[in-house]
Amino acid sequence: MRLLIIEDELKVAHALESGLTEEHYDVVVSTSGEDGFFKLNAEVFDLVILDLSLPGRDGIEILDTIRKRGLQTPVLILTARDSIADRVLGLETGADDYLVKPFAFPELVARIQALLRRGRPESVLKLQAGDLNVDLVTRTVTRGGQTLSLTAREFELLEYLVRHQGHAVSREMLARDVWKVEPGLTPLDNVIDVQMSRLRRKIDQGCPRKLIHTLRGVGFMLQESGA
Repeated sequence: MRLLIIEDELKVAHALESGLTEEHYDVVVSTSGEDGFFKLNAEVFDLVILDLSLPGRDGIEILDTIRKRGLQTPVLILTARDSIADRVLGLETGADDYLVKPFAFPELVARIQALLRRGRPESVLKLQAGDLNVDLVTRTVTRGGQTLSLTAREFELLEYLVRHQGHAVSREMLARDVWKVEPGLTPLDNVIDVQMSRLRRKIDQGCPRKLIHTLRGVGFMLQESGA
């Protein structure tokens, strides 16, 4: 599950990122309102943890704007503002939950889990491409009714491909979004090709219709094709 943390206190942001990564979430951090708002409009997240006091755009402005635009991603406000008026404003603006700092980390995790269970349509928690099904909650993959055994990296790679099915995915995109490698660092082309080859064998071996395709000079695409 992919979480966006919009928090300008670096110590808090890094602590949240570390703790939630250990809980096996894919965590993205923004330290300003403008950057967080940009990421919300450019990428897909399963949940947002939003501070209210932010440079650039405050949390209420971000929340109000995305709700007016129809974005229904669950939002958990995490803030030092503890007045009843602030709580009411946050919830009335469209927040799904409100937690005051300082907080107990296990409570935060429990609230996140609750929002992910009830805050998204069931269809969003399950991805499909042809007879391939990916369950994002249980992290299980089936094809033609048979369960496939994938490593954690293979699951992340497959999830990314399914989310972008029908569209070309470059090695640079995979390095940035799956391997989390900053642009300009050592290329991962060989590593990506090896992982993709292993994933393709698990997904397509024995199946008349192939899903994972190599696009010469471009990258890869997940798309159902003929035999």
